[in-house]
Amino acid sequence: MNMEESKEKKEIETEELEDRLEQPEEELKRLPQWRKQITIRGIIASLVIGIIYSVIVMKLNLTTGIVPNLNVSAALLAFVFIRTWTKLLHKAGIVSAPFTRQENTLIQTCAVACYSIVLGGGFGSSLLGLNKKTYEQAGVDTEGNTPGSYKEPGFGWMTGYLFAITFVGLLALVPLRKIMIIDYNLTYPSGTATAVLINGFHTPRGDKMAKKQVQGFMKFFSFSFLWGFFQWFYSGGEQCGFSQFPTFGLKAWRHTFYFDFGMTYVGAGMICSHLVNLSLLLGAVLSWGLMWPLIRQLKGEWFPATLPESSMKSLNGYKVFVAIALILGDGLYNFLKVLYFTTRNIGARLNNSNTVTEHQNLGLENLQRNEVFMRERIPMWVAFTGYGLLSIISIIVIPHMFPELKWYYVIIAYILAPSLGFCNAYGTGLTDMNMAYNYGKVALFVLAALAGKDSGVVAALIGCGVIKSIVSICSDLMQDLKCGYLTLTSPRSMLLSQAIGTAMGCVVAPLTFLLFYKAFDVGNPNGKFKAPFGIIYRNMAILGVQGFSALPRHCLQLCYGFFSFAVVVNILRDLSPPKIGKWAPLPMAMAAPFLVGAYFAIDMCMGSLIVFVWHKLNSKKAALMVPVVASGLICGDGLWILPSSFLALAKINPPICMRFLAS
Repeated sequence: MNMEESKEKKEIETEELEDRLEQPEEELKRLPQWRKQITIRGIIASLVIGIIYSVIVMKLNLTTGIVPNLNVSAALLAFVFIRTWTKLLHKAGIVSAPFTRQENTLIQTCAVACYSIVLGGGFGSSLLGLNKKTYEQAGVDTEGNTPGSYKEPGFGWMTGYLFAITFVGLLALVPLRKIMIIDYNLTYPSGTATAVLINGFHTPRGDKMAKKQVQGFMKFFSFSFLWGFFQWFYSGGEQCGFSQFPTFGLKAWRHTFYFDFGMTYVGAGMICSHLVNLSLLLGAVLSWGLMWPLIRQLKGEWFPATLPESSMKSLNGYKVFVAIALILGDGLYNFLKVLYFTTRNIGARLNNSNTVTEHQNLGLENLQRNEVFMRERIPMWVAFTGYGLLSIISIIVIPHMFPELKWYYVIIAYILAPSLGFCNAYGTGLTDMNMAYNYGKVALFVLAALAGKDSGVVAALIGCGVIKSIVSICSDLMQDLKCGYLTLTSPRSMLLSQAIGTAMGCVVAPLTFLLFYKAFDVGNPNGKFKAPFGIIYRNMAILGVQGFSALPRHCLQLCYGFFSFAVVVNILRDLSPPKIGKWAPLPMAMAAPFLVGAYFAIDMCMGSLIVFVWHKLNSKKAALMVPVVASGLICGDGLWILPSSFLALAKINPPICMRFLAS
């Protein structure tokens, strides 16, 4: 009986594999034309998903700055949305067009392009560093922080700025798509994972699997939304509600060590690796458990006792600059590492005379994928002309909006952008690490030094945003083209879908940001929406203008130590045996709690604990359901932000304040 069960199980697994990698000959026969792959219902679904994820990513951006990769989650939500829609139409007796893997891919692409503007546009970093509150936090009397060097957020200028800078990145690498996807056959792990999920959904056996996943998603989405609604009733005041629950006692709570019942972070913790979450916890213990209590005791010696803790010359200065040192050490190391791997791989490809032979020996399946990918070419003249025209518009518009950033700096940025975009896209294909923020930081320091004290801060923040946006979009486009290549989706429809999603994002992202900005106290170092990277980026610009004199007393020595620590830990991870190296913490993840607090690290570790226990109990079910449960928790809690922010705008406060006091 056991042998029969085992044989049956093997047959099922074989059939599942065959279904997932459905024969391309059959797929090619019924492949829709590229114009028919983009549908009205798909664009509507993309807009809805793009808005939901823009709210989620904006919340993560303005609270912790840690945002997990949500591509797979967006593909799952696209499937849920369209399947629910078609079932409702079927019950109403209306026949709808079949839902294909190509349509699923395009919805995911469009939605990701929409919410990526929240990250690439700098709403939690470079753009936020321009507002008046961040300018005041950096110190009005600080040298380099020129009086009046701020610009308050506004829908008009933000939308215009995004339209001017984002579309350029879509065309920068279009001529190189064949080289990246077919010739170099780069992995792009996130794009490949998304394609595997989509291909799995659109098979006979995948349909059964999808039903379980849809049910699981809806269950945890509902729970997370209702839990957010329930918590709201008890949060009527400062430090009230379940989000301030002193899980480990009141003393630990005062040092931000508590579980805040935030389902978004639990879900994010389920998606992120154990190493990321444990690195967050280590950073929290090191900063809020040891360093900040010790430095606080040195008030009067290291910094004036009369200054508030929020001042950059007080405790907050140590928090910001030590976090900057960790981020820069980690960023510089990874930047050079990815650059080295990119150069070495390209050199090896150029010297490899067997490349053509390798492609002649490709399997039938890959040859047919190549045929679909190359059949509908995007003309070179379209890419070059489009890039040139969009660059000219940007060169005129941006210096007009921000006179501090001279037109010749923008020209240099657009000359360098394609090569920087290529390096980043190639590195992402090898490592799945989007290093756009590091390219942005390099531009920030260079421009701050070149522009001088009077206009250096604003020029650096805007220039950083321009470079980061282009380089990030280049990487995202290649990631999505890899997904489209594996799902037999037309590159033309992919590019058009990206453009539609980018246009949506240029409107949705500023509206989402302003919703948070008007409804909540964004940038308050003692509030929920601390927006840590706004003050970090502004102070990096001041550091570039002013030099080390911007640092509080003894802070430079601490910064040297943590910068070196970040470099050494990365070297240890890369050069030591895997058994040791896999436990080396991630300095970038460690830096986030230095400013924000320990509570969200505990939430993320709770997500890791759930995944660990689930895999121990039932590994197969965990592999199937973990992304679904995580997506449900993130989306439900994220969607509750919309009604809660509207209630805050309408001045409707929660009726109860639940607080905890010592007996």
